[in-house]
This record gives sequence, C-alpha cells and structure tokens, in this order.
Amino acid sequence: MTPESGEGFPDDLEAGIRELKERQNAVVLAHYYQESEVQDLADFVGDSLALAQAAAGADKDVIVFCGVNFMAETAKILNPDRKVVVPDLEAGCSLADGCPPDAFRKFIDEHPGAKVLSYINCSADVKAMSDLICTSSNAVKMAREFEGQPLIVAPDRHLARWIGQQANRDDLIIWQGACIVHEQFSAKELTKLRLRHPEAEVLAHPECDAAVLDQADFIASTSGIIQRSVEGPAETLIIATEDGVFHEIEKRLQALGKKKTLIQAPGMDESCACNRCPYMRLNTLEKLYLCLRDLKPEITVPEDLRLKALEPIERMLELS
Repeated sequence: MTPESGEGFPDDLEAGIRELKERQNAVVLAHYYQESEVQDLADFVGDSLALAQAAAGADKDVIVFCGVNFMAETAKILNPDRKVVVPDLEAGCSLADGCPPDAFRKFIDEHPGAKVLSYINCSADVKAMSDLICTSSNAVKMAREFEGQPLIVAPDRHLARWIGQQANRDDLIIWQGACIVHEQFSAKELTKLRLRHPEAEVLAHPECDAAVLDQADFIASTSGIIQRSVEGPAETLIIATEDGVFHEIEKRLQALGKKKTLIQAPGMDESCACNRCPYMRLNTLEKLYLCLRDLKPEITVPEDLRLKALEPIERMLELS
C-alpha cells in the first residue's frame, strides 16, 4: 500500500489522526512550510527556533515531526528517551545536503582556530562540529557571542552575509550553501511587482539573495515575517519566503477581524511553484496517519554523535 492510495484509511482522515494522537500519546510538531491541513492538525506550529524549543519541552511518549529531517534529528537529540518519527524520510533539505560532514570537517581544518556557528538547517554531524547553533530568529545574537574571534558560518551563504552586515563583521568565513527555495526569488521580477503595488511593504527572509534583500522593507525569520504581516501597518504585503506562511498569517488576521492583501514574491521561473519547498510538502495527511499508526519511519541518532550535537544546541536554547 502506498501512502497516497487511500487503501486502509478511515473515511474521516483528520478524525483518525486525532484519535491516533491520543492513543499513541503523541505530540505533532509542524513547520509553517507544511500544507495547511497538516498545520491545522498539529499541536504546535512554528519556525525552526520555536520548534526546537517545543521539542525540548515535549512531554509525550512520541514526537511526530512534520518538517524536514534535520528538524526531527534535533528533536531526537533533545529527547533521547522518546520515540521521534516523521511522515516521510525523504523530506530532506538542500542546505543540509549541500554541507556534507566530511567536506565540512576539511573546511574547518583549513581554518584552524576559527569558531563554528552553524544554522540549524544542517545535519546532526555538522551540528556536532559546531560551537554554537543558530536559527534565522537569533542568528545575529548568536554571532555576537564570538566578537573578536575568527568565525565560520554555515551552511547558508545568504544568511551568513546578512549576519555579517547586521553584526558589523566583514571577516566571516562562509560556507557556500543556499536554500533552493529562497534563492529562487527574482530581484528583477520583484522590482516590476513593486511598481505595480507601490503601497506594498516587502518582507523577506534572510536566506534570500542580496539583490532581493536590498529591496525589502523588513527582513526577518519566518516567525518575524508572520508577526510583521499581522501587526504591521501595511495593508498590502509582498512576501519573499515559502508560501506556507500565508495560512498562519490569514488565520491570525481573521482572528483579529483584519483583512490584508498577501502577494507571493515572484520567482525566476513562472512555470513552476519553485518557491514552495518540495521537501516540506512531501508530508501529507495520509503519511501523517500511517506514521502515527505504525510509529515509523523512526529517527535515530547514535549516542556519541547525539552528545556532541547536544552541546551547541543547548547553548543556543539557553542564550535564546
């Protein structure tokens, strides 16, 4: 049976998922880039920092992580005695894939004495080589922990460049990785869109290319973009991040009795939904149901690796 076949699923799939959550004593964590129906069934929805904090405070027997696999690895690192499962093991990440541990170790060795600040969007192996972990919510603050010291920032080059600007550092040692979603936003097409909507405020994630960020009125993490969209004065918003955030923004606006116009920032290729993360969207309701029913696929992290990766993650959480 394939997860999409429909065979063996209850007539009311959402009710079946809720029943399984109770039966398995499970908590479902979901990233804002998940499909809206997955977000609505989650017990907690957030960005990378909020999800790491939620994982650290989990009190259920089972953690079901609807996101990409490095997020589930982080949950397991923080909860070694709990079962951590994911709807789809293939839900990876271009940033994690683009920073292979062996190559990253060689990169570190080429810069003796440098400290290592790694974005949470990396593998457990890379986290274990790091002095501190960051998310886009706290990246600048974490970088300032290393003032006056040589600092490697990995794996996202766009985030690293933005960190350097915000922290007034032009000496960062940058691993040249990128997010396949945020790198697809087109500065040229954004300029055209802004001309059509001169009243709009442009909000962008720091993983975007510099030419896009140069046009942004507000640069922030996923959660920061959501908060600004809801609480800011602009009635028309052009948003340069994965469009899964629109669901949360619209829910919050509706709860406040507000209405705003949300426009996705344009990509380089109008023929595809390239600004929608293909990895995040691998998680479906059908796969979530099977994951809860069978408690697999399960995420495991070898204990020696877990302990090495735990230290920089816990330090980040303490500083956050």
